[in-house]
Amino acid sequence: MRDPCEVAPMLLGATISTDVAVRIVEVEAYRGEFDPGSHAFRGRTARNASMFGPPGHLYVYYIYGMHWSANIVCWPEGQAGGVLLRAGEVVDNHEVARTRRVAAKTDRDLARGPARLAQALGIDGSFNGTRIGDRIRLEASPEPVEWTSGPRVGVSGAGGTNEYPLRFWIPGDRHVSPYRPGKP
Repeated sequence: MRDPCEVAPMLLGATISTDVAVRIVEVEAYRGEFDPGSHAFRGRTARNASMFGPPGHLYVYYIYGMHWSANIVCWPEGQAGGVLLRAGEVVDNHEVARTRRVAAKTDRDLARGPARLAQALGIDGSFNGTRIGDRIRLEASPEPVEWTSGPRVGVSGAGGTNEYPLRFWIPGDRHVSPYRPGKP
């Protein structure tokens, strides 16, 4: 139960797992009503209700009418805030990840991007509201990792600018997704 901007870099190097394990290399923090890039900026809706807590649960949403993405909820119940799992490296059970991500040309692309990461882990809408430790596990990195931050990927408006450097990643990691600005 902390500010998503504090939790985000702490997740880098951690392993998240279902029947597949992924080492997290890139995340984005979202700060609810304080963040114009957040789904919860304008308040609670049926879609974003899980983002309002409790902390330590998943907020899973459908995007572009075809992909699932997952956030770890951080702030206390009633206050929206979470960290988007943006990219990772599959570190266990590659075979299962490959069956879920048949379009991936290389193992590098199995979990490179939020929708790919969710798909590799088998995360879908049924995970929305799931407590970490139930159907999904999170293990901290055994040692601190170096990280950097900058604007979020694909977020339009003020929330995608340098005013909100809320994307965190492990520099030089080949599984980090390429930066692209949001569409105006």
